[in-house]
Amino acid sequence: MILSCQNIEKAFLEKQVLKDCSFHLENHEKAAIVGVNGAGKTTLLRILIGELEADAGTVSLSKGATFGYLAQDAAVNTDNTIYEELLSVKQHLVDLEQMIRETESRMDHAEGEELEALMKRYTDLTHAFEQDNGYAYQSELTGVLKGLGFLPEEFHTPISTLSGGQKTRVALGKLLLQSPDLILLDEPTNHLDMASISWLENYLLNYRGSVLLVSHDRYFLDRIVSRIIEIDNTKCTVFSGNYTAYAAKKEQLRQAQRNAWLNQQAEIRHQEEVIAKLRSFNREKSIKRAESREKMLEKIEVLEKPAEIDTDMKIRLVPRVLSGNDVLTVTHLAKSFGRHALFSDLSFSLKRGEHVALIGDNGTGKTTLLKIINGLITQDAGDIQTGSKVQIGYYDQEHHVLHPEKTLFEEISDAYPSLNNTQIRNTLAAFLFTGEDVFKRIGDLSGGERGRVSLAKLMLSESNFLILDEPTNHLDIASKEILEEAINGYDGTVFYVSHDRYFINRTAHRILELSGGTLYQYLGNFDYYREKKAAAEPAAPGRPDAAFAGWASPSAAREKESAAKLSWQEKKEQEARQRKKETAIRRCEERIERLEEEDRRLDASLADPSVACDAAALQSLSAQKEEIATQLLSLMEEWETLNS
Repeated sequence: MILSCQNIEKAFLEKQVLKDCSFHLENHEKAAIVGVNGAGKTTLLRILIGELEADAGTVSLSKGATFGYLAQDAAVNTDNTIYEELLSVKQHLVDLEQMIRETESRMDHAEGEELEALMKRYTDLTHAFEQDNGYAYQSELTGVLKGLGFLPEEFHTPISTLSGGQKTRVALGKLLLQSPDLILLDEPTNHLDMASISWLENYLLNYRGSVLLVSHDRYFLDRIVSRIIEIDNTKCTVFSGNYTAYAAKKEQLRQAQRNAWLNQQAEIRHQEEVIAKLRSFNREKSIKRAESREKMLEKIEVLEKPAEIDTDMKIRLVPRVLSGNDVLTVTHLAKSFGRHALFSDLSFSLKRGEHVALIGDNGTGKTTLLKIINGLITQDAGDIQTGSKVQIGYYDQEHHVLHPEKTLFEEISDAYPSLNNTQIRNTLAAFLFTGEDVFKRIGDLSGGERGRVSLAKLMLSESNFLILDEPTNHLDIASKEILEEAINGYDGTVFYVSHDRYFINRTAHRILELSGGTLYQYLGNFDYYREKKAAAEPAAPGRPDAAFAGWASPSAAREKESAAKLSWQEKKEQEARQRKKETAIRRCEERIERLEEEDRRLDASLADPSVACDAAALQSLSAQKEEIATQLLSLMEEWETLNS
């Protein structure tokens, strides 16, 4: 075991973030921390590395173990170039190499004992250099840089000129080269393109140490981790398996908790009804039975009602009108910026109802292509035609369609003046903006919040052709899944750019890959695309290429179908038993009612003055009442048994 956390607690002012959080990590194990935005994932990582102090609990790292941490805003030395910054990790090897060269130089002019001493020193230095893989450090460094998407001509770029995302990639490269026993990563895929993410997956799969990461990339989690640590409502729960296995178990647990609560509530109501009925019989034995049931009811440990999922976005994408069958036709499209040609002679078309993903490495021109289609920038050559009744709704990853100076309320009301105040507030509430939130300025919102506003406007547009640029950026996993469901239920056409392979896998009917200025088409989802790519370009030896965990084989599908049939049969049998039971209860109650009516008739006869003087009549009526009482007692016991 390399890491152990026991009963970690952390609060900020009055807000409890973590409570009684416990888990451990084994040597060589890969695990992930998941939870909604704001759940406390980054807080937990900062506590683990000692950057933040827990209010209670202990964190234990295996004796002598080393760790490395990549934050979302990792710092690097801006005085260095990219290559120099990564080379700083191997400075001890650079120094060793320099000492070896100096020793070689001195040996050329030494004799006798001095030469022997220098030869021994040379042997020791070269042995140490070999032991630390010194002869391969430069190729290792170059391989990491290329794997993370840096071109050789960029290696000597000053870090001070890089973007925040590029600096994070440099910091990630440094961390990987350090090879600590435990790597802790906070959103490592945020600034990587698909090729770099795939490279990182293979690197981590082959990594000899342990890995603990926070990520919203579900495909990445499926391939890397074997354990999920979920933070939900301040508590930590550990699940074995990858993300897909966790999601299935989580849903089973959630459903089981809900069913247990519903069943208990139904049983409580049922017992209360039985108690009321027993009391209504107004007999000594039935009243005692009612009191006994009341005592049993008081001893029940009432389950806490499961929290309703009211913190999720509510998206419903519905086109206002139906478009023609031909939605978009692009022919011989070309675009360059100065001497840099992005693409030329691009041609493709979209039909009504298609969901098409556009993928490719960073800088290939994907966003530019979307902007050209939307008329935001002009092409150098080629033609774009939209079909009959096509209405475009555009989601811009940079949210240029939003106005920073406006409030959320103004953003919606100005775009859709026909909506009244209640409709605007209800729309914003569906995207988790309630109360005074609606008066926040767009410019003051986080990236995730601006994304939700853009999605709200997209939903209100009622467009029949959605063009989306990285729609899942800054969304937590729950929100991504809601967006996926909305797109899968959408009758219109969707064309989007995304690096989220899980999202593509669930929503794309067709994939267009933009590479080297050319489009390549794959008729299927991301798994199909990856399968075809792997067939064309076999994985390098030693590089595992694990299949996507969510894929279901034909045999698995047959098993699922068989289980569904069995479940349907069991449900029918259960319903038949319930109907039989309800019929028996109803008949029992009817007999009780008839006997009680007969008992009341006998009481009326006994009250008749003419009967009071007739001893034989009194004896007969009393015997009948006694018989009715016996039958009633038997029926009440039967009724109580049926209702148990």
